[in-house]
Amino acid sequence: MMMRWVVPVLLAALLSVALCSLAAGSVPVPVWAGLTDWLAGRQSAAALVIGEIRLPRTLLALAVGACLGLAGAALQGLLRNPLADPGLTGASAGAALGAAAAFYFGPALGFLSWAGQFAPVLAGLLGAGAALLAVLALAGGAARSAQVILAGLAVSTLAGALLAVVLNFAPNPYAMQELVFWLLGSVSERGLAQLWVLLPALAVGGALIWSQRRLLAALALGEPVARSLGLDFARGARRVVLGAALLVGAAVAVAGTIGFVGLIVPHLVRPLARHRPEKTLLPSALAGAALVNLADIGVRLLPPGREVKLGVLTTLIGAPLLIALIWKGRRQWL
Repeated sequence: MMMRWVVPVLLAALLSVALCSLAAGSVPVPVWAGLTDWLAGRQSAAALVIGEIRLPRTLLALAVGACLGLAGAALQGLLRNPLADPGLTGASAGAALGAAAAFYFGPALGFLSWAGQFAPVLAGLLGAGAALLAVLALAGGAARSAQVILAGLAVSTLAGALLAVVLNFAPNPYAMQELVFWLLGSVSERGLAQLWVLLPALAVGGALIWSQRRLLAALALGEPVARSLGLDFARGARRVVLGAALLVGAAVAVAGTIGFVGLIVPHLVRPLARHRPEKTLLPSALAGAALVNLADIGVRLLPPGREVKLGVLTTLIGAPLLIALIWKGRRQWL
């Protein structure tokens, strides 16, 4: 009975958080008046603040959080490992490396020059996909989660080293500082153009993962059970990996690295879904969207000055939660 109320409650919470995000800022602005003026095309200060600044930021935070939460839940269900996270499987580092390489060297080498301002996003998708494919190749498939995690750490370390090389060859110190700030993660100073890039990746990646709900449900009982049910494990695993790569690559390329969301959110919603991997997907997407938006509200409500990056705040929130979950598990095993 409780499972029926999980999604409606999360949707209501998500709507409340989004409204709070539209109202949060250094200057009080009437949200409803600003939205109606913006939709009607009327020029007003409220329409400018709500429609051009706060609404894109809110929608982008929701989309990024949904991407990371859904990707984390899918990878944890596929690998049957609660530590599986886009950051631990190399996808985040690969996406950051691809976007940074396109940001610096793309125009000089002609790489993705046809994509214009969307070149970092496309390069982030390619980087995340290449990293995850390298992880699966190194691990010998997705059947053994421990091997995938170890391979992910190796690929993530290599991508991090190559990212340091990219930073080392930055054209000037100001460009390097700009890239470092971008890598810390933020949804500020982004517009609807970035959202229209992220939404197709969310739709396609989410559809790929959603189509493998039966596989994720069967894998909870083990891979032999999944094969005995006639499910194509190899093809299903590739679809889940591809979906996760699309989600993480687009999120990192648009908003930078926002850590711990894909790791923590599935842990928080899994008890509500009775620990069923296929039932965790949608709640994880909704909870991830709410968490990132809440963190972005916290960023805006901090004292004025140099803004704390969103990725820094989510890490500060996620790390204690992870420690608490580990401590709780340790006490259960003692």
